[in-house]
Amino acid sequence: MVNRALNITVTEYDENWARLFQKEKEIIRDMFKDELVEIHHIGSTAVPKLKAKPIIDIMPVVKDITKVDLFNEKVMDIGYEPLGELGIEGRRYFRKGGISRTHQLHFFQYDNYYELERHLAVRDYLVVHEKDRIEYGELKESLACQFPKDIEGYSDGKYRYVQNLEQEALLWKRKMNS
Repeated sequence: MVNRALNITVTEYDENWARLFQKEKEIIRDMFKDELVEIHHIGSTAVPKLKAKPIIDIMPVVKDITKVDLFNEKVMDIGYEPLGELGIEGRRYFRKGGISRTHQLHFFQYDNYYELERHLAVRDYLVVHEKDRIEYGELKESLACQFPKDIEGYSDGKYRYVQNLEQEALLWKRKMNS
């Protein structure tokens, strides 16, 4: 089923994305206090010079993932919609802005090593690998033109590329850490 209300837009990198992340990070830190371990800016808006959909992805890392559910009402009060795991076991996902998302929260427990590692590895890999960053940005831009109102088509179009990118990034990160 194609979602006709959505308008997929990929733009040039915007330096304001880092400020938007910092602003939201402070709000989340004040709300979750001692339950938080750290908060990361992830996704394409966290990578300077990468074309992206203008949606700020934030990955709060918590001590106990089940306690995040206790904050649902508070998170809703600041404009987020709680959507549970939404396809990733051990995650708590929230989106802000409804169908025209502006922010996404991806909560993981501190010991969910695989999810934490893969998100950070892709971000860090793209920061230092210009050729891959440009190629990925151009792919996303092309898919947004090809599927301007079809998020499934857009996502399917980049699925294989992202899977390969993730594997390359994980290998690179592990090599860097050895």
